[in-house]
Amino acid sequence: MTHIDESDAGALFEPLALPCGVVLKNRIVKSAMSDSLGDGQGDPTEAQVRLYERWALGGVGAAIIGEVQGSPAFAEKPGNLVLHGLSRQPAFETLARRGSANGAQLWLQLGHAGAMAHAPISRPKGPSAIEMPGLSCAALTLEEVQALPAEFARTASLARQSGFGGVQIHAAHGFLLSQFLSPLFNRRRDDYGGSIDARMRLLLEVVTAVRNTVDERAVVAVKLNATDQLEGGLEEEDALAVVAALEQTGIDLIDVSGGTYFPGAKSASDRVGAGPYFIDFAARARSLTTKPLMVTGGFKRRQQVVDALTSGRADLVGLARALALDPSLAERWRTDAHVDPVFPRFSSPPEGAVTAWYTMRLTEIGENREEASNSRPDLMTAVQAYAVRDRRRVTRWLDRFGIG
Repeated sequence: MTHIDESDAGALFEPLALPCGVVLKNRIVKSAMSDSLGDGQGDPTEAQVRLYERWALGGVGAAIIGEVQGSPAFAEKPGNLVLHGLSRQPAFETLARRGSANGAQLWLQLGHAGAMAHAPISRPKGPSAIEMPGLSCAALTLEEVQALPAEFARTASLARQSGFGGVQIHAAHGFLLSQFLSPLFNRRRDDYGGSIDARMRLLLEVVTAVRNTVDERAVVAVKLNATDQLEGGLEEEDALAVVAALEQTGIDLIDVSGGTYFPGAKSASDRVGAGPYFIDFAARARSLTTKPLMVTGGFKRRQQVVDALTSGRADLVGLARALALDPSLAERWRTDAHVDPVFPRFSSPPEGAVTAWYTMRLTEIGENREEASNSRPDLMTAVQAYAVRDRRRVTRWLDRFGIG
């Protein structure tokens, strides 16, 4: 067994107490991914339960389930979970229980795709009307905007009733709350558009509603873009203003990420260059907030995680694709300083193809057959399987919910 320097291991495996009093057993978090493992009717599947159980048993301090909808009206994909009054709560309770094994925390990411809602199952709406290649949506009315904080709060309350440790409010990657923050997509002329103070109004109202609804021991986190990486989108100075405003709220954690999944935009996770990507922004944010900071994006090696933690720029590190490659990576890092995941390389992949491959990889882990892609990462087979599964789930979604 490789010798682990005590200070080095301590950076990764020192517990962290959040403001609400919850203590994370270490500094490694499985960050939110759209695992697309719902049953097509908004409820968890056994494969999804097993996936999060695998990560918990693999040693993470916490895991976050991506894009859990409060209603079926604006889902990102037909594989999303929907937690509302008609959900199969026992299935969510099983997910919460098994996904928090081994002392792990399990949180739901509260999602609303807005302008990026999946058109076959919804009528997309965003802060403002958009007509562009690959993306078309209407504008939310003022009344619809004002109803959103209560919707997020109801979902957070149901999450706690189901046994989850808390929630993460998704204000990154081009989804609805991120759209409101972006001057490129938010051109409203009411109280929710214009200056950054107005564009962050909805996010702050959602944070307040959620924090005031759940119990004091519930974790409430926010995922925030450092930058949209789009010309005319959210830039770092405005994102720092949001960080400063969040300091005055009752949240427990700010998860810093970046990029967007708008059609044609290159996601941060598909970058070719070396990561991590948003650590310099976190260093700037540190001077504006006492909230614990998590940085997500581009961490591929153990030493990168250690450096982020020991430098004080991050209190936690979010891993996504690294944990898709090795669901027991956290436990391996505890005992061996020289174990790092081997990332597959794809030559000139089409848009969305790498994301599809990793999504199907999560399915393999949940079905205990990840060796299938370990030996030969087949990009196009994954893309085809991903598309076929989504088409089948659209039918199931419409059977239950109709058009959102």
